[in-house]
Amino acid sequence: MKPENLNRTMKAYIEILLVSTRLGLTSFGGPTAHLGYFHSEYVRRRKWMDEKSYADLVALSQFLPGPASSQVGIGIGVMRAGVLGGIVSFLGFTLPSVIALILFAGLLTATDIGSTGWIHGLKLVAVAVVAHAILGMAKNLTPDITRKTIALLALMGTLLWQSAWTQVGVILIAAFLGFLLFKQQKEAEPATSTFPITKRVSAICLLLFVGLLVLLPILRELTGSVWIAMIDSFYRSGSLVFGGGHVVLPLLEQELVPTGWISEESFLAGYGATQAVPGPLFTFAAYLGTVMKGWQGGLVATFAVFLPAFLLILGALPFWDSLRNNPKVKGAIMGVNAAVIGILISAFYSPIWTSSVLQAEDFALAAVLFSMLAYWKLPPWMVVVAGALGGMVVSFV
Repeated sequence: MKPENLNRTMKAYIEILLVSTRLGLTSFGGPTAHLGYFHSEYVRRRKWMDEKSYADLVALSQFLPGPASSQVGIGIGVMRAGVLGGIVSFLGFTLPSVIALILFAGLLTATDIGSTGWIHGLKLVAVAVVAHAILGMAKNLTPDITRKTIALLALMGTLLWQSAWTQVGVILIAAFLGFLLFKQQKEAEPATSTFPITKRVSAICLLLFVGLLVLLPILRELTGSVWIAMIDSFYRSGSLVFGGGHVVLPLLEQELVPTGWISEESFLAGYGATQAVPGPLFTFAAYLGTVMKGWQGGLVATFAVFLPAFLLILGALPFWDSLRNNPKVKGAIMGVNAAVIGILISAFYSPIWTSSVLQAEDFALAAVLFSMLAYWKLPPWMVVVAGALGGMVVSFV
């Protein structure tokens, strides 16, 4: 590479890192808010891409399983400076919250959290946050009676037969029902776009995605390695999340709590704390991995849970036009999105509600926290602080 081209490339990487890190330090509010921040910074201010290209990338990220805002950030980095640009963009946006949650987990593992009032308050924050997420998502993903019925069936299935494999089965059945019931969905105008990834590279990424999904459980059984088992659990959870970061909660809970890797108390406390940091909700994995295996476990868990998002966004870019203009594929995704609501409601009941709302004072505090989010529109970090302080007050009542 010529010196001038190398300098230009390095300058692009540094620029991407600085901008994405600033967003990673300031982007509170969850996936929808992140997309707004991205649009303001990358489209309106820096003009790295036009409105249509950004809308195309957002549509692709919402179509795929995984953290939508992270995948959009990766895609922007790829379109700006290739695959390495996508990696740099991901690191800048994700590392601030990863570091914060690893430090928080280290604090908790060094203290006794069993009877701490502020920890119980964080669990009630989780009640408010998930309830708010369910209501907002249900309005968009289950607007008609057919999709409401699919959501109800998903709720019943995941609530009555609680396992990670049940959730996989529910998602597959919902995709099939959506394929049958909504296959007449049509696009007003076929959409087209251009992405700087070859189909060869994309095919390799997709094969690697599927290969790891199949091989990791086999290696887990053959080796008996705790680290392989940990990577398998986080990778599978990251591979099966449709509908946003909140949906990773039931998947990770089924993977980690029944096995005894982490207590339900620690799990929900970390989920509540995750609401206080900027960046993607998937960084909850950094907290969980640190509680399980120290800071090294936090980094491994983060890598494993985000790896599917990387492989899928890189693998799907060149094939996106043909997929999104296929009405049968769109119908399957509509069915999956409806099932996501049922899965979330199931997780909301157990473990979130059953282990957090134990008395009238808990319900009252949860109602206040929900109102802060849904009606008063206060920032999430304020809700977390109020939850922690309220939990301390309730513990003395």
